Amino acid sequence: MTKPTAGIDDLVVNITQEIHVKASIEATFEALVEQLGPGNEKQDGVAMPMVLEAWPGGRWYRDLGNHNGHFWGHVQAIKRPTLLEICGPLFASYPMVSNLQYRLVAEPGGTRIDFHHIALGKIDPEHKSGMVEGWKYIHDQARKRAESGASGKAAGRGQ
Repeated sequence: MTKPTAGIDDLVVNITQEIHVKASIEATFEALVEQLGPGNEKQDGVAMPMVLEAWPGGRWYRDLGNHNGHFWGHVQAIKRPTLLEICGPLFASYPMVSNLQYRLVAEPGGTRIDFHHIALGKIDPEHKSGMVEGWKYIHDQARKRAESGASGKAAGRGQ
C-alpha cells in the first residue's frame, strides 16, 4: 500500500507578525530578549523560563536543571536594538529547522517589531496549527513588558 507523500506546503511554515509597542526601541528590544528568555511562559500563564545567550552563537534553551533541558536554537545574528535572529529546531523533537527574525524599527510613539518565522521539516500538524497563536501570545507579553517598563526585573538586572 502506497502512502501519499507530503507536498512542499506540508513541510513549510511561514509566519509573519507585526507588533506595535508604545516604548523606545531599546526598551522593546530588552523586553523581547527577556520574554524569550527568563520571562517566558506558556499560554496558560505557567512559567517556562528559557536561557537566551544574547550574543552571536549564543544558545537558546530550556534549562530543566541537573544538566537536563531542551535546545531550541542559536543566535544567528544580533544587532542591538534592531535585529535578533535565531536558528534551530525550537520546540521540535523531530527533523525541523527554523529561522526566527525580529527586526525592530523606531517609529513615532514607539517601536514596530517585524517578526518572521520560517520553518522546514516534517512538522507535526498539531504544532503547526498552534504556532501563530503561540507567537502572538509571546509577542503580546513582550509588548506588555516593554510598555510597563518591567524589562530587566525577571533577570535581576533592574532598571
